[in-house]
Amino acid sequence: MNVTEGYFYTKEHEWVKIDGKKAKIGITDYAQHKLGDITFCEPPEKGFNVKQFGVITGIESVKAASDIYSPVSGKVIGFNGELEDNPGLINSSPFEKGWIAELEISDASETKNLLDAAAYKKYLEGLE
Repeated sequence: MNVTEGYFYTKEHEWVKIDGKKAKIGITDYAQHKLGDITFCEPPEKGFNVKQFGVITGIESVKAASDIYSPVSGKVIGFNGELEDNPGLINSSPFEKGWIAELEISDASETKNLLDAAAYKKYLEGLE
């Protein structure tokens, strides 16, 4: 499974990439493989304030419907509009083109509650 350096991860297989006060979030390569073909991604409400590990949105695949949890607290400031017409971007490019939401983060220190790339990779090995 592809794990990207510079990202933080949850044990529920979401990722966050922080750039200053902004953060993009999505699901990991592992998660998209387990879900199968993504068929729908619900746009989170702009302006919605989400707490760390709170539900930010939902996605549907050929196998299941799943909640997406936010790795960090913040206010939703954007959604990847390309997913409305092409939710499969989450499958083909989970870390680049398949990001789901953008947040204005409220507490960057929350990353201490997340896994870095090395720790996430080790976590995945325990799931095999």
